[in-house]
Amino acid sequence: MSTSQGKIEELKKRIFYTFLLLLVYRLAAQVPVAGVNASALASYFSEGGGGIFDLVNTFSGGAFKRFSVLALGIMPYITTSIIFSLLGEVVPQIQEMQEDSEGNKKIQKWTRYASVLLCCIQGYGMAAVFEGFRSPTGVPLINEPGMLFRLTTMITLAGGTMFLLWLGERITEFGLENGVSLIIFTGIAVELPAEFFQKVTLFRNGELSGWNLAIGVAIIALSLYIVSYIESAFRNIPVQYAKKVVNNKVYGGAQNLPLRLDTGGVMPPILASSLLAAPATLANFVPATSPLKPYVDTIHQSLMPGQLLFNLVFALLIFYMSFFYAPIQFKTKKVSEMLQKNNAFVPGIRPGDKTKEYLDFVLNRVTFFGALFLIVVCILPSVITGSHSRFEGTSLLIMVSVAMRVMLNVQTFMYSDKYETAFKSRGKYNGPNRRF
Repeated sequence: MSTSQGKIEELKKRIFYTFLLLLVYRLAAQVPVAGVNASALASYFSEGGGGIFDLVNTFSGGAFKRFSVLALGIMPYITTSIIFSLLGEVVPQIQEMQEDSEGNKKIQKWTRYASVLLCCIQGYGMAAVFEGFRSPTGVPLINEPGMLFRLTTMITLAGGTMFLLWLGERITEFGLENGVSLIIFTGIAVELPAEFFQKVTLFRNGELSGWNLAIGVAIIALSLYIVSYIESAFRNIPVQYAKKVVNNKVYGGAQNLPLRLDTGGVMPPILASSLLAAPATLANFVPATSPLKPYVDTIHQSLMPGQLLFNLVFALLIFYMSFFYAPIQFKTKKVSEMLQKNNAFVPGIRPGDKTKEYLDFVLNRVTFFGALFLIVVCILPSVITGSHSRFEGTSLLIMVSVAMRVMLNVQTFMYSDKYETAFKSRGKYNGPNRRF
């Protein structure tokens, strides 16, 4: 078997392994938690009772509204990872550990322990909240509420999230892309056919006009194009490396340092959505007899998706989170130090602190336009169509970015085979004593 055929076979195995593990994830997402009335749960959410849980349900692939063993999804691990990333910017000891390989392993271990703790807290709270829910006909969602149900649900949901984390690590090791990203991508993608058939059903029943349906499809197509274009856009910073001669070849010279336009990626909308979901979640813990209940319900209704206050607060949070998260992704101080160590500099800018100030200036300008892009993509489509869709906003950003990275990984895999073949064909000898 030639090298090229071996590479193709390995790529096929990686694709097959990825799809196999994602299938296992989807099968596990159908297993419900013990003690839940499935029919009453479906009736409750069909009446729109789960509006406040749309973010969690989207990232769990519908497992939340089925109260599956994977109802928490991978979000607790993502939350703890973000917390440790933020702590690395504040606590110098954690920052030093993140830069060291052994210290990074310890942080990964702490992140998993913190994820288990967060899963237990969220699982217990979810069980307690669902005990108070009833279907529109008055049937309770939980057959036998009590402490035993809460503890078993807490352990089950924590185990489900840890199983997802293990599954993601296997996909990362033997698959095509980061396993956590692919799990989130799959959870969003499996909900899209239901959204499509729902729109078609509304159109057939006359509840949705053909004009509105055409506008919605056009906005989705335009948003998809804009997101794909912006996600691949870079601001190149010219960098001059010192020239040196090695084996009669000249290395160095003028190069570019790429800086993504959307530096923060999809994290600013996710963080903003999480903060907006907090008041709605807290509203469920306020007793109905409390004097604060009317005020809490008013705030809750004002912060529902589609409301004016929700859009304004969401836009401000995205704007703030973009400037907050971009420096974490692109560390200007570290980049300036790396350039100085490699005898490189930005033309017209002195190495060291001046280079850091220049990079901060460019990063702030790029982040400003990136934040405007995120606001437009996440808010404008729902404002135009007048409805909330899974094809818009955060979900669309995640799907496009993950799909582009998967395609890039496949292309890199194939190009590496071509480079390896071309390199081996240029050996010093062509006979039995050839170098390669």
